[in-house]
Amino acid sequence: MAEVMVILLVVGVLLVLMSGFPVAFAYAGTALLFTLIGTHFFPDIYDYTFMATRHNSLYRLMLNPTLIAVPLFVFMGVMLERSKVAEELLDTMGMLFGPLRGGLGISVIIVGMLLAASTGIVGATVVTMGLLSLPTMLKRKYDPALSSGIICASGTLGQIIPPSIILILLGDQLATEYENAQLAMGNFSPDVVSVGDLFAGALIPGLLLVGLYLVYLIVIAIVKPKAMPALPEADRTLKGSALLLRSLKVLVPPLLLIVSVLGSILAGAATPTEAASVGAVGSIILAAAYRQLNKKILLEVMQRTARVSSMVFMIFIGALLFSATFRGYGGDKMVEALLTNLPGGVAGAMLVVMLVMFFLGFILDFIEITLVMVPIIAPVLFKMNVDPVWLGVMIGVNLQTSFLTPPFGFSLFYLRGVAPQSVSTTHIYKGVVPFILLQILMLLILSLWPGLATWLPHHFSG
Repeated sequence: MAEVMVILLVVGVLLVLMSGFPVAFAYAGTALLFTLIGTHFFPDIYDYTFMATRHNSLYRLMLNPTLIAVPLFVFMGVMLERSKVAEELLDTMGMLFGPLRGGLGISVIIVGMLLAASTGIVGATVVTMGLLSLPTMLKRKYDPALSSGIICASGTLGQIIPPSIILILLGDQLATEYENAQLAMGNFSPDVVSVGDLFAGALIPGLLLVGLYLVYLIVIAIVKPKAMPALPEADRTLKGSALLLRSLKVLVPPLLLIVSVLGSILAGAATPTEAASVGAVGSIILAAAYRQLNKKILLEVMQRTARVSSMVFMIFIGALLFSATFRGYGGDKMVEALLTNLPGGVAGAMLVVMLVMFFLGFILDFIEITLVMVPIIAPVLFKMNVDPVWLGVMIGVNLQTSFLTPPFGFSLFYLRGVAPQSVSTTHIYKGVVPFILLQILMLLILSLWPGLATWLPHHFSG
């Protein structure tokens, strides 16, 4: 009967989510309903202890200093979005790479990488890049499908390139579950995993993924030059020293901000929370330098930051209640039995976990998947000696892939909302396919060489 209740719990929450009910309340409401059912009708199979101790988890959540980085990084991202950094970068990089076939596409990928390292907000990046670069690319006779794929792929880099909101949430969840798993296995002096470790682990795979994107565009520019023509001579308004000075003026401030935030974390000079506060202040200075700072903009940024942060923490609370109910019915033991008995050992378990998360990415946001799924599957994988940093990076790249995959990928909906009528949904679907294959290739590379994710954290933390 316990197995039936676990299945009904999962199916119930998915049905409530698909009905359009707010995510946080869908998890919390379904959990409380099944807790009530279990307490009154199935006390022999439902362990109320997990729910009874949730107030301790909520208290620890409110006192968690790492999570203070979430509103700070959200503020940084929203402020940079309003400061027109993307517009200046696209314009300048377009002229810098304009003489090359595919130069505009290369510029979009590079700007997407810089925005990912500055904002970490996927939806905002895709919408911004779609509004600014898609009309320009179409005007320059770029293939509509290729243009759509470039924008969607560059926009989702915010999933894996730090400082990413998903990496903060993943790092916090993995740290807790890794410590608990070690204690459960009798290691009373457990190793510690931090958000900074996950930032360091995601850096090389993120840059390698950008490199794969660029190599693909260079190949397309050679094989299909008409799909990515060079910028016409008449549109290159700046050249020589004037273009160099403009490039330095536009590129240096965001790069300094990125280096100060990430560099301080990787060097151990600051915690992610302290670095996030530096980033928030730096984004204000940058917005002022671009003359995009006034009382109205500051108020809008603060209000949007409050809304996003409130949503994240409400989902946290809902996820805590859901996981308590799931464990109360013995769902965690069922998942452990399922994964440990799969053929192929660790490889088989990882394959199943990645597939489940990939398909969940069609209907759930990365926040819900991170806060609900990680506490369920991570303890089992840690008992199988899976490295926590490698697991976090694999999850990040995997969710990024699902964000790109038709017909439900979130990035596709973001771009469809701002794309002109001349760009059809078929164009968008067709354009992202090569980038999805590159993402899958990145997952395979990480599977074969986990050191790409684990070397840098071990180098910095020892």
